[in-house]
Amino acid sequence: MRLQLALNVDDLDQSIEFYSKMFDTEPYKVKDGYANFAIAEPPLKLVLFEHPGNGGTLNHLGVEVETAEQVAAAEARIAGTGLDTTGVGDTICCYAAKTETWVEGPDTRWEWYVKTGDTEVMEMRHVGTDAGAECACEPAEEPAAVGVADRGCCP
Repeated sequence: MRLQLALNVDDLDQSIEFYSKMFDTEPYKVKDGYANFAIAEPPLKLVLFEHPGNGGTLNHLGVEVETAEQVAAAEARIAGTGLDTTGVGDTICCYAAKTETWVEGPDTRWEWYVKTGDTEVMEMRHVGTDAGAECACEPAEEPAAVGVADRGCCP
């Protein structure tokens, strides 16, 4: 298990250079307007979205786990506390295939997920899901106002 930090950045190339030096690792994946790092120490999935003018803002947080069963167990536990989740769904989004659930915290969105493969697709596509809500990989115009239905979806 490792935490995910998804940030909006003004300049993707500049941010890749900075985080590569800071964490002494190159990005795992770089696409147009998107990069992610699979950092071993500290265990962190760092995801960067290029959104000039919104740099330095939080896109979302997440917990990456190893199996779909762990996603389902986390969703059941979280929903059991009375928090609203999106249910567990299989998706293709942000250049990855995954099983995920989302929950809206008081200050930010959280994604609990397992990555099951790589894709060439940025836009959200449900492959199979228990969830009724759609999601988009692009952040809302005002990131602080993002709700569960407007959440990002990118490991």
